[in-house]
Amino acid sequence: MAEWRFLRLPGLARGEQSAPIVPERSVAGRTLVTLIAIMSFLSAMTLGGVVLVQKSALGWSADVGREVTIQLRPVDGAVMDSSLRTAVALAEATPGVASARALSLEETQDLLTPWLGAGVDLSALDVPRLVVVQLADPREADIDKLTSDLKAVEGASLDTHAAWRQQLNGMAGTIVASGLLVLMLIMVATVLAIVFATRGTMASNRSIVDVLHFIGASNSFIAGEFQGRFLTIGFRGGMLGGFAAIVFFIVVGFAVGAVMPQAAGQQLGVLFGRFALGLDGLLGLIAVVPVIAAVTAITSRITVRRFLQTTS
Repeated sequence: MAEWRFLRLPGLARGEQSAPIVPERSVAGRTLVTLIAIMSFLSAMTLGGVVLVQKSALGWSADVGREVTIQLRPVDGAVMDSSLRTAVALAEATPGVASARALSLEETQDLLTPWLGAGVDLSALDVPRLVVVQLADPREADIDKLTSDLKAVEGASLDTHAAWRQQLNGMAGTIVASGLLVLMLIMVATVLAIVFATRGTMASNRSIVDVLHFIGASNSFIAGEFQGRFLTIGFRGGMLGGFAAIVFFIVVGFAVGAVMPQAAGQQLGVLFGRFALGLDGLLGLIAVVPVIAAVTAITSRITVRRFLQTTS
């Protein structure tokens, strides 16, 4: 079959090099490379966003899980400073607790500034006070014991932030699922584009295919020729798109850390963390290239075989 890999086309003089069955460089080929590069870029961008959100969600859950808060409401007849000291002592005596600290009036005022405005004198208001408890190991901390001990302190209640963790995990899960759905749609669009490109190439090279059939070439051999050509196109487009996505994340990560205002960078950091993909995320983006190339080759082979079966 090796002699069929190149076919002398009409118009070639004797001694000139034979042309490949599937032209290596054509307007359609360059267009398909560009299209696959765009799809690869979008796929890598979506995958990178999913990785960033997933990492950020894990960081949220870990940070929130390592901290609980004791709230002390003002109660008639109770001295707030004494209640704070008692709550701190009970928390520090609880197994699994690393430290406990009561927030000062100034820190409490900073927490309430977004709602009450700046310059509010809290000394004239009955404002609840907070004790921040850091856990050495959330799995070993005896939260039930701390909850029971705090019943001895009037107006004290314990907040484990479980509701916040559930909401954060739910939001992150929704974003990740949406990203994966978008990634699937991009892959479907890529497959459809390859199908149409393959059928167009087959139609434009129909005379060559007929000659190959006439000299005894099998459908499998012809499909393999197209598969090899489209594998090259897919790999080239995937390389371009994947490299562009990696550069994008590097540039945006640098911009978030050094160029954007601090407030804007913090807002992006809430959703995407430090905007660093890490080694696993980088390997995921690199894996997009062979996946796109394989999808291109397999889709083209299946399309060619079906096309030949319906036209033979």
